[in-house]
Amino acid sequence: MKFDILVVGAGLAGATSARLLAEQGKKVLVIEKHKHVAGHCHDYKDENGITVHTYGPHIFHTKNKKVWDFVNKFTEFHYYQHKVLSYAEGKLIPFPINRDTLKEVFGIEIGTHEVKEFLEKEVKKSRYNNPPKNFRDVVVSQVGERLYEMFFKNYTIKQWERDPEELSPEVAKRIPIRENRDDRYFSDQYQGIPKYGYTKMVENMLDHENISILLGADYFEIKDIIKPELTIYTGELDRFFDYKYGKLEYRSLELELKTYDTENYQPVATVNYPNDYDWTRITEFKHFLDEKSNKTTVCFEYPKAEGEPYYIVMTEDNMKKRKQYINEVKKLEESGEYIFVGRLAEYKYYNMDQVIEKSAEKIIKIYKEW
Repeated sequence: MKFDILVVGAGLAGATSARLLAEQGKKVLVIEKHKHVAGHCHDYKDENGITVHTYGPHIFHTKNKKVWDFVNKFTEFHYYQHKVLSYAEGKLIPFPINRDTLKEVFGIEIGTHEVKEFLEKEVKKSRYNNPPKNFRDVVVSQVGERLYEMFFKNYTIKQWERDPEELSPEVAKRIPIRENRDDRYFSDQYQGIPKYGYTKMVENMLDHENISILLGADYFEIKDIIKPELTIYTGELDRFFDYKYGKLEYRSLELELKTYDTENYQPVATVNYPNDYDWTRITEFKHFLDEKSNKTTVCFEYPKAEGEPYYIVMTEDNMKKRKQYINEVKKLEESGEYIFVGRLAEYKYYNMDQVIEKSAEKIIKIYKEW
């Protein structure tokens, strides 16, 4: 069979691209090195009837109605809104930082209208570079040193095995801070978890007469055999170019699953552990879909340097290498024969909705609207 398009990777970037192109009448072959689709948002039901996220917790949230409408074509959503607590100084404290966090940490009663002023006073007492030069500067410039030390410093050291002062200020862009009592982790208009799991959602995206799927296949072993008109690459950026500018660094995770004979292990889905123990957080999966079971499955996350690539590492050295690789990408994309999209292929931190949005944008440039 002749294929017009080769999509490398069956995660959200690959599945979105494949679906949009298949709907344009293109014959698409999706190849995936894993033995499953859905990439890092893959999930499955365990023996206790609990939906486990294979690669750690994934919560879908977006402000983009077009993206929300797109995913809703392939699944119903359970309208879950994520809540996180942080275990610090022997207590479970609301996180992200909001009015109730300040009440717990500083033992003060203040109104929501006073939060901004309180944090400004904390910042004034603190030392940091302005404009910010690194992760620490960004956080301290928003919440001051006490809250930075309590919630961010050691968590970041565990997560990245680096002093926060070595990390790009961009890493701190994702940290939400609230001046009200909103204790949801995300404030996006649309939030939820696919009712039947992410794997099923992606399977539905790939379920089209013009899409064929090949699992357990390494692109680099078969790329010379297939000659498509367009290749959409979602794998590791440096590997595509045979590491010509050096290896880019990725952080990985060791995930330890435990099942307990109890209905609930913790009061919310995720508890962060910035200062105590070796893990960064514990996630209890049954909260996501409100699943009922007299047992519960939890996941302990231990960051590590080697293994399955999860996170890009925003240091000066990695960003310099990225720039060199992206210059090569631009040349290939201008030829009209390649598209690079996704976290790994662009060496860029994206949320799930951003992956879908960017994939669609790149397809639209060449083909019609989605």
